[in-house]
Amino acid sequence: MTHLSEVIIASNLEQALQWLSRPKSAPIAGGTDLVPGFHQQVRRFSSLRTLVDINHIPELRRIQIQKSGTSVGATVTFSEILQHPRLATAYPLLAQAAATLGSVQIRNRATLAGNFINNAPCADSVPPLLVYNAIVRIRSLQNSREIPLQEFLRAPYQTQLQPGELVIEIFLPAAPYHYQGEFYKLGRRHGVAISRITLAVLLQAEGSTLTDLRMAAGAVTPIGRRFYTLEEQYKGKKVSDREIKLLATDFGRAILEETGWRWSSPYKLPVTQQLVYHIFQKLIRGFKP
Repeated sequence: MTHLSEVIIASNLEQALQWLSRPKSAPIAGGTDLVPGFHQQVRRFSSLRTLVDINHIPELRRIQIQKSGTSVGATVTFSEILQHPRLATAYPLLAQAAATLGSVQIRNRATLAGNFINNAPCADSVPPLLVYNAIVRIRSLQNSREIPLQEFLRAPYQTQLQPGELVIEIFLPAAPYHYQGEFYKLGRRHGVAISRITLAVLLQAEGSTLTDLRMAAGAVTPIGRRFYTLEEQYKGKKVSDREIKLLATDFGRAILEETGWRWSSPYKLPVTQQLVYHIFQKLIRGFKP
């Protein structure tokens, strides 16, 4: 059973890092995963004794859009992403994912950083962040580092974050122009649904020829996963109806190689393949004159 001894409200980044350098401590922002985890006595939270509230640190609350890209602070919520006048336009797949996450009340509390740091297989923000080539920026008392999101994610509920470290922001390289994209989420209901399948596709084409392709999935794989090998295989190809069917088949095969055969495979694989087929049909039509 978890026995917290204290909650510290950090007023600046240095203070937060000082507290996080102590054993059995962890940051809290939205708390939409952490607080239920305590009530459910989730094992990975059982050793925590100190929570460091990072909500009052100004630099973690910022969204900064520059020519090189966009930085989203660690305590920025999904509602703030949706309400930002430029962020949702620059990164529409992220906005689509944010709009489907939980309820209004959850989006008002839940943070983008917390969603991928918790690294649940069904984390809705991860597939869009992966196709936007997101970079995680991390600080500790001793140093700072950057790591691509796909490398940051290790296994379900596990990341590369080390004790004493804090994710301070996620960086999205400058939004790609002349791309078409789609985010799709399948759940058991329309509202407050845990994802069964999430897909993010971003592509560029000249006519029907693919010049760039980015594909990521969640919930059908142990963690959110970008499919780099498949992307390279189909770049430069003319995408006919037959080619799209082949791509959808290969996508299902890649998922099966990642997960092995599971009880949900007879349902999820054909549904995922059909979704990929329809997404590509829609996106390719958007490029044709």
